[in-house]
Amino acid sequence: MIREDKVLNVRRMTIVGVLGGISIVLGMTPLGFIPVGPTRATIMHIPVIIGAIMEGPIVGGLIGLIFGLFSVFQAMTNPTPVSFVFLNPVISILPRVLIGIVTYYIYMLSKGLGEKKSFWILNLIWGAIIFYLGYGIYTNIKGNLSIWDLIINIVLMLLTLGIGIYGHKKFRNKAMDVVMATAAGTLTNTIGVLSSIYFIYGEKFVGKLGQNPDMSRKIIFGIGITNGIPEIIIGIIVVVNVIAALKSRVK
Repeated sequence: MIREDKVLNVRRMTIVGVLGGISIVLGMTPLGFIPVGPTRATIMHIPVIIGAIMEGPIVGGLIGLIFGLFSVFQAMTNPTPVSFVFLNPVISILPRVLIGIVTYYIYMLSKGLGEKKSFWILNLIWGAIIFYLGYGIYTNIKGNLSIWDLIINIVLMLLTLGIGIYGHKKFRNKAMDVVMATAAGTLTNTIGVLSSIYFIYGEKFVGKLGQNPDMSRKIIFGIGITNGIPEIIIGIIVVVNVIAALKSRVK
């Protein structure tokens, strides 16, 4: 029994090292960032989500810790005008550790809800996103605002509709617990990082971006929407297929 526990511990430590290493590689190469308009959506959180679903909150949290520590390292060694915010562990580390914890417990909660309820909850989330983006398109057209903002909103709406249709066909009656957990883990990263930035450095952060500090709430919220939606979409596609492949190999 003791030997079995040790083997499990070694296996989990190996998984932490491998997935943590993948997260670092993604951060050091263009593979970890997907261009979305003027910003980049990250997929560095995906190994954290996979680890949490497959091995539990401790493994997920440790992978998230590696992700967060690497963010600090990047801020120190490859600084940009806004890198100073990631020197604060509340912004760079805490949300990344929480990805693993939140992902795991949402995964377990979703399994308890059943596939049908999870599916309809996810549909409500997609509907809310589409409504928000549609409202953004409407206000852009009505107010003759930035054509670039209009294009981004249209692209994001098409992506959201696309993943909604894809999810309905591919994931109906299966893997909805993984889909829900992935969405929750991604939102934990996006909301955790950006809300911390807003409350701690809001106006200074926006000023370093060359924007009006008085518009800090709107600008940071806009970054969250612009980055968060593609990150959820990409995350769901990658995580569901990776988890399915891993579980089939275990069987």
